[in-house]
Amino acid sequence: MDATGVLLLGGLSRRFGSVKALAPLGSETLAERAWRALGDAFPHRIAVGKEADQLGFPFEVLVAGLRAAQTEIAVFLPVDCPLVTPEALRELAGACAEAAVPPGDPLPGAYAQSALPVLEARLAAGELDLLEALPELDTRTVELDGELLANINTERELDRLRAIAT
Repeated sequence: MDATGVLLLGGLSRRFGSVKALAPLGSETLAERAWRALGDAFPHRIAVGKEADQLGFPFEVLVAGLRAAQTEIAVFLPVDCPLVTPEALRELAGACAEAAVPPGDPLPGAYAQSALPVLEARLAAGELDLLEALPELDTRTVELDGELLANINTERELDRLRAIAT
């Protein structure tokens, strides 16, 4: 699949207590694990940050990543979703018209370059809720295994995932 994988790196991770992207899960950090999954899924990858790049999250980061993508479709994976598989990422990309997301959550998700006008207009208007932007796009819902979508916000959540992750 010719798509760009976009790794969404967080900032200071205040709730987590340290830089989440550098937290170990098995033999890899969360960032290394996500980067690998994106590389296994797609021929192109980029990483987009927030705090150091002075971008808000997730809306501004998504727009910046989509602008930088080398392909029509970009699939966005937050660094704190370490169980998402390359197969799930490809499924999102394959379903994308202007957007493809799991039910009720805009990330991880696939977005097309054709979504940029709507996203940029909302950004200019200060309307930064990505979930609220989805009805304005041709959005497909992709049913993914709920375990794959586990999100890490605390050390306790990471400890729970360490018990089940490979």
